[in-house]
Amino acid sequence: MTTRHLLLGTLCLGAAILAGLPYLLSAGLLNAAIQMLIAALFASAYNVVCGQAGMLSFGHAAYFGAGAFATVHAMNAVGGAGIVPTPLLPLAGALGGLLVGIVAGWFSTKRTGTYFAMITLAIAELLHSIAPHIKTVFGGEAGVSSMRMPSMGIAFGSTTEVYYLTLAWVLVSLVLLYLYTRTPVGRLALGLRENRHRLAFLGYDVHRLSVLVFTVSAMFSGIAGGLQVINNEAANYVLFESTLSAAAVLNAYIGGVGSFLGPALGAALMTFFGYAVSDMTQSWLLYQGIVFVVVMMFMPQGLAGLAGGSAMLWRKVGPLRLAPVLALYAGASLLLGGGTAFVVEMLRRAFSRDYRALLGPDSSAPWPPISLFGVDWAPFALTTWLVPIALLAAGSALAYLAGKQLRTLQENRQDDEIPASPDSLASSSITSAQEPA
Repeated sequence: MTTRHLLLGTLCLGAAILAGLPYLLSAGLLNAAIQMLIAALFASAYNVVCGQAGMLSFGHAAYFGAGAFATVHAMNAVGGAGIVPTPLLPLAGALGGLLVGIVAGWFSTKRTGTYFAMITLAIAELLHSIAPHIKTVFGGEAGVSSMRMPSMGIAFGSTTEVYYLTLAWVLVSLVLLYLYTRTPVGRLALGLRENRHRLAFLGYDVHRLSVLVFTVSAMFSGIAGGLQVINNEAANYVLFESTLSAAAVLNAYIGGVGSFLGPALGAALMTFFGYAVSDMTQSWLLYQGIVFVVVMMFMPQGLAGLAGGSAMLWRKVGPLRLAPVLALYAGASLLLGGGTAFVVEMLRRAFSRDYRALLGPDSSAPWPPISLFGVDWAPFALTTWLVPIALLAAGSALAYLAGKQLRTLQENRQDDEIPASPDSLASSSITSAQEPA
């Protein structure tokens, strides 16, 4: 079985698992799955501009929001019956993102690098600022609400029906995005990332190509915004906030902008991470920032690059030799994560307003214990802070040991690939000597 067949089988299995989720999850978790799918499509659409064309956009929420408002107005048209049937409403979002993307892309792509990033950010902030004041389009601060109408014998009143609609659109959109990357325009987008000056020297209209790539990304971002409106049955100017644009950037880089499905993977995981952790702590945004910093420092190719490298090394050295290294990394991650969570939660509780109220006006009074992980900890006791220190030290030691063993495996693999016989060594030396410098 080839690698392509294995990958295709994995994708089909993943699609089958996604199709069976409504029978396995509660309504709340199923709604979280819808948000994960929408975030995955938005990050994949963003990666068309960022990962493939090398244009770092800081304002992609503008096209997500444009698609959302186009969809909600399409739902309210014709006396609430909608311009098109409910299953086709994301087409209105695609049109909204497309139109705004053409205008914004024409101006923003006249510059590159930091200037391009600042222009995209300014466009999104401009829409976010003026949207509350244009009530006829954006509904003011209250936004615009609507209702999903029955269509094709489906009521679209349950979360399960909305999930399947979202899943169908996300899968179709991802397939179309992948096919786009195989077209000549998709290939030329890589040239924009690598050397746009050489493309211009070869006779290509770099600005027109940049606008086309930007517009494709904006159109699929509008589809994601349309799916968001179908799920929530409302649109508000907060869809233009910079936090949504930042989420697309973070999710894409955490997943890995160098691979097609990397941003979708990162967006799905980080959306679920926020859904799960936000119920446990108020510092969940801080944890997201820590994850992003760790990924950028130690896994610059993202989670997809980590998975691909691990799979390649698994095939080269075998599971018996790689499994202990993976176990060490897993243990190091648990220890470092536990130590970090201990420090963050202790400091958050110590500086919270509720805890400061327990101290009273007498600053010399002893600080009451802080309840964390089912245990009461004295804030200034040495034994309290020895726990995170021990966890962080043990995690660092395991990470160092795992890294040392990983380097040993990589060196042994390289040694195995070098010809061992004198004849082969001589022939390889002669061949390298004959090659031009």
